[in-house]
Amino acid sequence: MADNGQADRKERSNGVIVGTCLAFVAGMIGMAYAAVPLYDMFCRVTGYNGTTQRVEQASDLILDEKIKVTFDANVAAGLPWEFVPVQRDIDVRIGETVQIMYRAKNLASTPTTGQATFNVTPMAAGAYFNKVQCFCFTETTLEPGEEMEMPVVFFVDPEIVKPVETQGIKTLTLSYTFYPREPSKPVAQVKAKAENKL
Repeated sequence: MADNGQADRKERSNGVIVGTCLAFVAGMIGMAYAAVPLYDMFCRVTGYNGTTQRVEQASDLILDEKIKVTFDANVAAGLPWEFVPVQRDIDVRIGETVQIMYRAKNLASTPTTGQATFNVTPMAAGAYFNKVQCFCFTETTLEPGEEMEMPVVFFVDPEIVKPVETQGIKTLTLSYTFYPREPSKPVAQVKAKAENKL
């Protein structure tokens, strides 16, 4: 009898340990999935790691001081695109709102979709680089052989001249990398497919 009670306690104890381990693993997987969007949100809010800021309106203060902005373009493996800036660099007054263009061409024989990520170097300047309009805010789909010019409207925040770590910056680089994406389907289309399966 004592042996049976001891075996039951040991079995329950083992079950608790297994359950705890499974809960820990599930929690770690959940944290891994949450880490990317949380880090992205943190970078967008703070400008950390060269992440630029998205704004709704242009600057109302323009300084006499100029800064050079250079443009970089990259395409990740798996996306058959040619992607380049129309101009390599510009000199802009700090606070001045300007529009520049990038050009992308689909080299594939089928439609392809890409989404651009971006950053600014030096990284300390990311919080002061403000985008009013950018192709990077949404996915881009190009038909076979289609070529498209894509605008970016931005300004460098006049506040960049105040902090010690950004006072001496004379050149910024805005860099984009396009990654392949599956095109997003409208919610109604996804719902209709689900109902058809039933």
